[in-house]
Amino acid sequence: MNEITFASILAARRTIAGTAIETPLVPSPYLSGLAGHDVLLKLEMTQPIGAFKLRGAANAIFALPDDIAGVTCCSTGNHGRGVAFAARERGMRAVICMSKLVPQAKIDGIKALGAEVRIVGMSQDEAQLECDRLAREEGLVDISPFDTPPVIAGQGTIGVELMESRPDLKSVLIPLSGGGLAGGIALAVKTMSPSTRVIGISMDRGPAMVESLRAGKPVDVEELPSLADSLGGGIGLENQCSFALCRDYLDETVLVSEEEIYRGIQALYFEDRLVCEGGSAVGAAALLAGKLDDLDGPTAMIISGRNIDMNLHADILQGRDVVLGDLTLAGKVYAR
Repeated sequence: MNEITFASILAARRTIAGTAIETPLVPSPYLSGLAGHDVLLKLEMTQPIGAFKLRGAANAIFALPDDIAGVTCCSTGNHGRGVAFAARERGMRAVICMSKLVPQAKIDGIKALGAEVRIVGMSQDEAQLECDRLAREEGLVDISPFDTPPVIAGQGTIGVELMESRPDLKSVLIPLSGGGLAGGIALAVKTMSPSTRVIGISMDRGPAMVESLRAGKPVDVEELPSLADSLGGGIGLENQCSFALCRDYLDETVLVSEEEIYRGIQALYFEDRLVCEGGSAVGAAALLAGKLDDLDGPTAMIISGRNIDMNLHADILQGRDVVLGDLTLAGKVYAR
């Protein structure tokens, strides 16, 4: 597969059936009340690995020949978990490379799936160098977290499920990082319903895709600690696929602060009883912060993963201060 098309997304759906599940799309009464219309939560955190990344990883790995030495990837956690899960299904060696910014809970989850873990440097770019070495010297196949057609096509299957479940959707809110999720979903949604608005949402600390879209080309950004750690990392200056998809198919982007993500995590737990990582909470964060007041009809929000450090989650639920590198978030008890 050397290009991303709607047909390739439909093919991916067939490939990953039985490994990645078709996730529930459920209403949020509280967020619907705030918006004045249906807000529906696409619960990708119910995937076997606790995140949407299984879709793209499985689609890419299931297409590989049996005689390869194994697979590797650079990951902020969830993609690595997806690669580890799919590689175990194929009986393949998997080596997951991550930076020191990745939470321990995500590292432990990957090891539990039988993969090897390499912790390298303080950024995704540094971790990627180890992937490159493993591919060059040990013959492992590098499974990109966001910038290869099979991975993007796998993530795009979410968009097909959304539009089949609710053809009347007016808007779709997608966590935005490297653009594999947002680009794949946007392509599927716009193919099935060109008038549906597709919005990418990221944190304001190092939003690589947003800065690249503003610049009109891929650019480097400083990777900073964030509650939305799964959205961290660059998109690659030689980006082949995801930048163009986001440029061509996203209607707009929105940034949220760490304080807003903190509140989003609280709201999804106290109002919808969902344990969500920060990257999952950016849609709720934007809605609660009044940054999406112009939504005008049924809206789907991608809840991308649940793999948050539970000690951090407990601190947020109890309104305690949270330290993120050089930034301290003042705790605040949840209140409507």
